Amino acid sequence: MSIDDKELEDFMPALTLEWTDEAQTRMKNVPFFVRKSVVRGIEQYAKDKSLALIDEDVVSRARQEREGAAMEAAKQKRAAEQLASNGEAPTRRQYISFTFYKLDPDYRRLPKDERDKGIQEFIDVLEEYDNSSDMILLCYSMIGLRGDTDIMTWRICYSMEEFQTMTTRLLQTGLGRYLNVSHSYLSMTKRSMYMDFLNPEHEEDRTHIIPGKAKYLFIYPRV
Repeated sequence: MSIDDKELEDFMPALTLEWTDEAQTRMKNVPFFVRKSVVRGIEQYAKDKSLALIDEDVVSRARQEREGAAMEAAKQKRAAEQLASNGEAPTRRQYISFTFYKLDPDYRRLPKDERDKGIQEFIDVLEEYDNSSDMILLCYSMIGLRGDTDIMTWRICYSMEEFQTMTTRLLQTGLGRYLNVSHSYLSMTKRSMYMDFLNPEHEEDRTHIIPGKAKYLFIYPRV
């Protein structure tokens, strides 16, 4: 059975204390994937304070205390890491590139031999970078899914210049000369303070991307 967006928005985990309607409504504004953790933390705060009813004021005080503790813990961790590193270089961040290409219809009208040659040139460049230890590369076909793009590359690297060099080489191939970039998104990994505040026990290192952990990939640009 599928779950629609409305069900996700209204989903509330099992409650062990009494909540006012206003407090529950406020929790529904929290992203559903961290809502359980947030509710659990607020109820633990209420139990520690011997509170039987959770209203909006309790939610606010619990969140302030929880976020303050998370900020202090993060501050202490950074200080400890800096002390342990003894002046060494800080943790490196990765650059992530999502590039979408649309194939010019004229390419399909070329002689088959020319098309095959262009495709092979394109693949050769992809395989070269795929075999390199300097970049993580994943390619996706968007044919039949969207009308504005046919190919998407997901690249992860410590150097933006590598992205530029690779893109130049791809566009110089026989296939690349018929590709138009329809969308291009560039980002950099960092620790998500938003997630850490809501879910301080989250242990995943957000300064490194590990692709291939799920079957589907959804690109959700945010500013």
